Amino acid sequence: MADSGSPRIDAESDFMRSRRLQTLSALAARLRGEGGEATRALSFDEVVDALGRRGERRLGLQLIPLDAIIGSVDKVKDFDRRFRPTSDKSRARWERIARASRVGEEIPPIDVYKLGDYYFVRDGHHRVSVARALRLRLIEAEVTEVQTLLEPRDIGRRDSLELKHWRKLFIQRVPLPTSVRERVRVTKPHGYGVLAEMVEAWAARTMMAEAQLMDKKTMAQRWMDEEFLPVLELIEEAGLQGEDETAGDAYMRVAGERYRLIREHAWDREIMKQVAAGKKRGRKSR
Repeated sequence: MADSGSPRIDAESDFMRSRRLQTLSALAARLRGEGGEATRALSFDEVVDALGRRGERRLGLQLIPLDAIIGSVDKVKDFDRRFRPTSDKSRARWERIARASRVGEEIPPIDVYKLGDYYFVRDGHHRVSVARALRLRLIEAEVTEVQTLLEPRDIGRRDSLELKHWRKLFIQRVPLPTSVRERVRVTKPHGYGVLAEMVEAWAARTMMAEAQLMDKKTMAQRWMDEEFLPVLELIEEAGLQGEDETAGDAYMRVAGERYRLIREHAWDREIMKQVAAGKKRGRKSR
């Protein structure tokens, strides 16, 4: 942190350095072919919508790591991912806080939402920006933790939110118990929509065969126990899961191939042999 002996001059230098770094970062992203969203602070509402909000609780005053603050509630266009200002419109306010920080004045705590290991600023964006420019590691904050339907992991990148959004919709349609949800993952966002339709179609056939209705939770549990897990065993036994496939990917692909071959919804080892044979023929034809 440079120190000329004049807090005013140093605060001005702090702001100019922060703006210069933000401009260079945006330019580098453009040269890499990335849009402006790549460097912009994450939107709290966008992330919570993808995860599904369940509730919140106050955690009170805490010291939190500045590096874990990745987004904003309402100022995503004013700061980038490292909370550097994206324009000069609030320069006077920014420099006033920087001067106060440099001379040791008391700075009020910021107000944040906590999602997993990450934080989103409700109030105090300029204080965060100045603290990061001065290379501080921690900042005092009033923290409110938000509980979500999906576990808030790997939310630091905007491109992961579409997958989480579709997974949230899948869990709402197929409310699997938390203990087994990790078994059912797919790699493409819209795959969750396809998988939900497959589960609901399985439930419809089962209810028709048994002449009785089942609720969503019963549907999800029975599909897991009677369809998904047994089929995974057959897939593994037949060596039909691809190297880059999740269990959910393999289930959808093999189920589609099975129906294409025999136009039936049954599962057994003989059917798996036919699917495996069809896969080998496809390789040879290529």
